[in-house]
Amino acid sequence: MIKIVSLKICPFVQRVIGTLEARRIPYEVSYISLEEKPQWFLDISPTGQVPVLITEAGTPLFESDAIVEYLDDEFGPIEDRVSNEDKALDRAWSYQASKHYLVQCSAQRSGDKATLEERAAKLGKAFAKVEKVLGDGPFFKGKDLSKVDLAWLPLLHRAHIIEKHACFDFLQAYPKTKEWQRHLLQTGLAEKSVPEDFVDVFTRFYLSDRTYLGKGNECSGISDDQCATRDCC
Repeated sequence: MIKIVSLKICPFVQRVIGTLEARRIPYEVSYISLEEKPQWFLDISPTGQVPVLITEAGTPLFESDAIVEYLDDEFGPIEDRVSNEDKALDRAWSYQASKHYLVQCSAQRSGDKATLEERAAKLGKAFAKVEKVLGDGPFFKGKDLSKVDLAWLPLLHRAHIIEKHACFDFLQAYPKTKEWQRHLLQTGLAEKSVPEDFVDVFTRFYLSDRTYLGKGNECSGISDDQCATRDCC
């Protein structure tokens, strides 16, 4: 069986596990702490980073882009009859997501409002690009789920959690992306691609009292009706 070495709140890991879940490929997960990396992990990970996928043959693979491509090659693409041009576009749009994972992480850890707004604006450039090409949905390419959806899943899932718990909406200016987020979350892949205690671990790290969002500043001024749907109020 495929094995995944993971950090609980790593977006790159969520992309890989989401891909496995979407294809219903059996796997096992081992969680490690990047602050105390076990030697066996360092022995198989050239970069010392997650995710690492260990194939059924025992070969450790690293880098999420490479792992996703391996899953396509080994188990077939998630979509049928995709042209080479479309495959190239799928990779390009997937990269637009993955290269912003750490941008979102830094925005969520902002210590003050000015820093949050600056980093959120940088992240917003990615959402603005995808907003221009989204159609009627429900997914990125229409009615069928694609690898692009799975690449954007971590960004959209985390944006949902931040809005719910800290009253800050990274997607406020992007209605099509917001609707895409809603449909993608309805698939259940967000919950399936993270551990059961993900929200707790995620909010403890990103919404601690050391972060601007964790202090609840964005929830001030929210009406009682709005508070009924938000955990932060």
